[in-house]
Amino acid sequence: MTGASVGTGPESGARSLVVGVGARRGAPGDVVFALIEAVLSGAGLDAADVLEVATVDAKGDEPGIVGAAARLGVPLRTHPAGALAAVRVPHPSGAVGAAVGTGSVAEAAALIEADELVVPKTRAPAGNSAAGGVATCAVARRRPAVAGTFQVSGRKTSTSPVTAGSRPFTMAAMNPPTRNIESAGPDLRHHGDAEVRGENLTDLAVNVRTHTPPEWLRERIAASLTSLASYPDGSTARAAVAGRHGLPVERVLLTAGAAEAFVLIARALPARCPVVVHPQFTEPEAALRAAGHRVGRVLLRAEDGFRLDPEAVPEEADLVVVGNPTNPTSVLHPAALLERLARPGRTLVVDEAFMDVVPGEREALCDRTDIPGLVVLRSLTKTWGLAGLRIGYVLAGPETVALLSEAQPLWPVSSPALAAAEACMEPRALVEAAEAADRITVDRAHLLAGLAEFSEVEVVDAARGPFVLVRLERAAEVRERLRLLGFAARRGDTFPGLGPQWLRLAVRDRATTNRFLQALDQAVQALPARSGR
Repeated sequence: MTGASVGTGPESGARSLVVGVGARRGAPGDVVFALIEAVLSGAGLDAADVLEVATVDAKGDEPGIVGAAARLGVPLRTHPAGALAAVRVPHPSGAVGAAVGTGSVAEAAALIEADELVVPKTRAPAGNSAAGGVATCAVARRRPAVAGTFQVSGRKTSTSPVTAGSRPFTMAAMNPPTRNIESAGPDLRHHGDAEVRGENLTDLAVNVRTHTPPEWLRERIAASLTSLASYPDGSTARAAVAGRHGLPVERVLLTAGAAEAFVLIARALPARCPVVVHPQFTEPEAALRAAGHRVGRVLLRAEDGFRLDPEAVPEEADLVVVGNPTNPTSVLHPAALLERLARPGRTLVVDEAFMDVVPGEREALCDRTDIPGLVVLRSLTKTWGLAGLRIGYVLAGPETVALLSEAQPLWPVSSPALAAAEACMEPRALVEAAEAADRITVDRAHLLAGLAEFSEVEVVDAARGPFVLVRLERAAEVRERLRLLGFAARRGDTFPGLGPQWLRLAVRDRATTNRFLQALDQAVQALPARSGR
């Protein structure tokens, strides 16, 4: 996967050069090292300024390249061929492109994590290679990261990048760097399980359906344990997912949960201007930022019921991420509105992790093949209680699936997870999921009716997920008092576009909801009056 490295090296400071290297099998280390030295010296560059050596995954164990990086005293960083293929290089080679997918391994590997090409591809003289292994080298410079995102609120808002400085438009400016950068604002890595971990609390913070997985699913998973000595084979499960959605298998990629899919998208798909529609699940933006992207945010407004306005998404956005139904707002966006976000040259990622909780899965896009750039993510975690097993899948065009697959490690999904995926696609499982969706609809209505009795509580209208979003004054104090009364609620201030006055509540059965409503009443009534009120 992008970012795999050997050893450690400086991440900032004076070192700013990335040396990209390509080499045939058997290229000696002294030849590769001599080439790098000659290229640096010829350009008036100091080897002490080299931050890392970079190459394609397939060359990550090539002794000549490994040895050259070791002699320089810097890490060797490797990238999937698909990720390098997305980098435009100034001096492509047709032969290399046919063999690897990128026109120049050296230039692409140098540019993918840098900002400007300093030395173009340079080839080692064939006579210098005793093994007949010709090497190539290119050097790029990495500039300090510049903060800048789209901050978009409301309807029909014109937007432009906001930056703390200037960045030259170079070849690499079209290919965002994949190094780690600090994310600003809310804690994007905070998840609901942190609210209940190690505590004996009734869980309203996590959206996994209770009393799951069912016994028949546990038995199927247990039966798969007899095959643990063999490497996982995902072909049957992949075919089952494809059959469930009426798609060819080439449009299906199995992943270790939807979270892995977000990482793959961030690392493997090219994007100059990625945008995330918020409030929503924070992992997509966290993954994009961890991959070095400068992420724009479209902030939907509470005054509009957090409903999507396609016109608020910047025209220049070439990767857009949106949830449906959206976590944490529980808003179900019409499919027709989402379609308006799609266009040639743009990747539209729709997170449908909770779509199987919507009766009839209306507004789903998972079976659509006519929408350009569409990538749909699904998870089996929520409905089937498989958070600890990690299983989900991507539905997209074959070319996109191929790029994402190349960024995966070998055997990314375990045999038990594959068994679960296959079982959850069977007709009886689909019937059970539909019945669960109907029950959740009834239980959600009961929760909403109870919340309506509180004048202090404002609920986001038209909830369609297995959770509801509420706003109330002093929500943080209420949340802490609920914990003392035995209930965990999900704080809202870690979602961009929300604040400390928001809480997310998972839908539970009527008996649990009744107990929670009593606890909420106690928590609200126990708040001391503020002075001056």
